[in-house]
Formats: sequence, C-alpha cells, structure tokens
Amino acid sequence: MSKAQDCRATAARCLASVSKGSSLSQQIPEFEAQVSERDRALFRQLCYGVLRWQPKLEGLSGQLLQKPFKTKDCDIHMLILLGIYQLSDMRIPDHAAVSATVNATRALKKPWAKNLVNGVLRQWQRNREQLEQQLSPAQQLAHPEWLHQAIQNAWPEQAEQIQNANNQHPPMCLRVNSQKSTRDDYLQQLLNADIAAQACSHAPAGIRLQQATGVQQLPQFAEGWVSVQDEAPQLGVALLDLQPGQRVLDMCCAPGGKTCHMLEAQPELAQLLAVDIDQQRLLRVGENLQRLHLQAELKCSDATQLDDWWDGQPFDRILLDAPCSGTGVIRRNPDIKAHRRPEDIVQLAELQLEILTALWPSLKPGGLLLYATCSILPDENELVVAAFCQQQADAEHCPIAAEWGLERPYGRQLFPQPDGHDGFYYALLRKA
Repeated sequence: MSKAQDCRATAARCLASVSKGSSLSQQIPEFEAQVSERDRALFRQLCYGVLRWQPKLEGLSGQLLQKPFKTKDCDIHMLILLGIYQLSDMRIPDHAAVSATVNATRALKKPWAKNLVNGVLRQWQRNREQLEQQLSPAQQLAHPEWLHQAIQNAWPEQAEQIQNANNQHPPMCLRVNSQKSTRDDYLQQLLNADIAAQACSHAPAGIRLQQATGVQQLPQFAEGWVSVQDEAPQLGVALLDLQPGQRVLDMCCAPGGKTCHMLEAQPELAQLLAVDIDQQRLLRVGENLQRLHLQAELKCSDATQLDDWWDGQPFDRILLDAPCSGTGVIRRNPDIKAHRRPEDIVQLAELQLEILTALWPSLKPGGLLLYATCSILPDENELVVAAFCQQQADAEHCPIAAEWGLERPYGRQLFPQPDGHDGFYYALLRKA
C-alpha cells in the first residue's frame, strides 16, 4: 500500500485539476484515495469549501500577491486559497493552519514557495478587515461577477438570499419508496436507528436528515426502501398525473431519481422509456432501478434524434429534465462557479428549445409534457417555455397551483432554501 499523502497538498492538487476544467465529482475519489482515512473528511471540507468561496478567496489573495502564478504553479495558488479558507472559515487554530499549509509546499516539491505562502497568510491575518472591505459585492457573496449580475437582474428581491443559500452546506434528503413503506413508518425507523430527521415541507415522500449520513447506515437502503434525492426534484412526479396503462418517456433521465420515482408512484404503467446521451450515467440509472426492483427500458441516444430511440407510438406523458447550467444546485456542485460562463447560458437555452421542439411530435394529443431544470436563470426556464409556446400552436401552458416556488408567467420557480430544497424550475404543457 502506498504511503498516505499530505492532506493539504493533495487538496491543492485536486483543486488545481478542477481549475483546469475537470469536475470536482470526478476528481474527489481519485485524490481522496491518496490521503489517510482519518484525513478524508478534512480533505473533502477543504476542496468543497475553497470552491464554494473561491470568488471571495481570489479577491483576497489578489490583493496580497504582486503577480499571478504561472499555470504550472496553480497548486501553490490553490494552497494559498486553502490557507485563507482555513483561517477565515474553519475551526483549526490559526497557528496550526498556517504551519500545516506552509509545510505542504514541501509535499508539493516546491520549497521555494514556503516563505511566499507564509508571508501571504500572515499578511491576511494582520489586515483581514481592511482586505475584506476592498472586495466587490460579487466577491463578498462569493459569486463570479457575471453570475452575481445575472441573479441580481433576474431576481432583485431574492438575489442576496439565493447567493447566501448557494454558499451553505446542502441538506441530505431522502425519498421513501411508497411501494415499501410510508413516510411516517420510515421516520420511525430512522428514529429507532438514532438518525435525526423530519418530513420535508412539500414533497409527500420526502425526508430531510439533520446530518448527512452514509447510505449503508440508512435502514433497509439495500432493500430499496428509500433513495437519496433532494426535495425539489421529488415535486415533479405529482404534476404528471400518472395513470395505469400509460406510456411514459423520461428524457435526459440520468442518474435516474425521477425515473424510479415515477415507477414507485405508478407501478402499473404500460411502458417507461428512459433515454440519456451519456452511457456511463445511464449505467447509474440501471443500478438504481435494480436496487429498487423496478423495470424500465433504457436507451442511450441524443434527444433530438427521434429515429434513433422512438418507435413511432406516441407517449401519454413526457418528463424532460433538460440539460442546464445547474445554477440551482451550486451548493452541491460548487465547481459550477469556476466552470460556467455567460455564453454557456445562451448555448444551453438554444439546446433546451431544440430538445423541446424535437420531443413534441412524440406526445399524444391531450398528453402532458413536464419541462424541468435545476437552474434559477429565466433564460433557461420561463423564456425557453415562452418561446416554445409562441412557436407551437398546439402547446397549451398549464399553470401549476402549488404551495412551493414562485409563480411565473410560464411555470414555477424554486430558489435554494438554507434548510430546504434546491433551486429548480417546472413548467407543464398540454398538447391540444
């Protein structure tokens, strides 16, 4: 077995890899395996924390560094951000945080950086208040300038609350399998297992845990009694009004949470076809179906290429979980802040409208299509649905009457809640 690596140095290398375009979810397992088991929680906290606060940390470090680092020294840049994050947001004693971060330069085989890292962190300690006063509003709220402005323009009243929620740790939520148990019964099982939990506010099968826990600790998890799923994506299935004997399409279905939820809610569907463009992610759908003892037909295909996946028989219901910016789930995927660009939103909106238009012929007259994203930006949500309804004469917008979210001219918008659901959007369309 190889020797465990220095935790901070490994986190700096992981963050450097993410800053060059890799996703955090892909990098975490590879780098985490390099540190000792007792350091893994700290490793994750450092990686997620730095990415969550990166725009603010960059604003602070930018005032302390005379010139930017070369690309090959991105790991040292990340080590400095990591040091500032420990000093400002973690409970590690200052002297220990500085000492361990400075020592990590040796583990990175860059001893020349030792004095630089030490000097920057000491300077931050001495001038913290003054440095924080120099930050822009976007940096103070730890969001890239373009995204800060986009949220501000779209939701002036909720903008600060949205951005603060994006910077918090997300709650862990469960969906109880109604074929196996009731929510009340499962809450009792959690209580018996000493796992503190409460019912979600809006999703009838939803439970929110007081603290995240490994799935192996959850009662009957392996037997399919419960799945991990945020409250917001649980809200869609009720809107579809599923009935026995219907043919249902779940488009862009991976990783399969909504696929499984539909089959749990209505076990007597005639067919459920689940389509996704990503073969690897489609494997996850298969694994989830297997654990829950559910069956669906899975196909790997491009949504816009109907001839590749559609047999010509129209569907009664379509769920389109459209590819989006993920701006409603930043707290779960903080690297979105580093990777997203304003031009992505334009391209995504074009793709969303293209998929919606391509799917429409496969829906039965009188059938329902539910358009969903985990975005909070109107360009990907109500504006896409508005454009589609204007160009499609037989598309009828069905207002959603619900206690959750904000009613919009088209659909309903949910914002991330500190102790509640993620940001999400739903619009329901009927074919006349």
